[in-house]
Amino acid sequence: MSHSFQVTFDAADPAALADFWAAALGYVVQPPPDGFVSWDDWARKMDIPEESWNDARALVDPDGVGPRLFFQRVPESKKAKNRVHLDVNAGGGHGADYTDRVHAVDHHVDALIDLGATKVEAFTQRGEYWIVMRDPEGNEFCVQ
Repeated sequence: MSHSFQVTFDAADPAALADFWAAALGYVVQPPPDGFVSWDDWARKMDIPEESWNDARALVDPDGVGPRLFFQRVPESKKAKNRVHLDVNAGGGHGADYTDRVHAVDHHVDALIDLGATKVEAFTQRGEYWIVMRDPEGNEFCVQ
């Protein structure tokens, strides 16, 4: 039996980092509970102090396929390389023409740079093409 899971990011600014990853993956902010128009309305009703409203944020795949992403505020900054990272599959997969995959990856990388990501290094190996990047808070990920 398999189990569902979420991927959790430690963050200095959960809302901003969630916004980046929503754009990177085509995800959306998880809708608030029934009966609430917004998460701010929910937080207000739960008597959560306004200064804590950005302590967490969650994203979901609008197609219901990918895992939930959760962003939680932590006091410390990132210190070392990630031991786990996301691979963003923007190239169309092995069925796509190699030149088209490279173009799609490069196009997505440019869009992510405009959103605050940093390009680290591009790799070509055994018919594969990917680019290592860092999100706005320094978390490594790949676009392939």
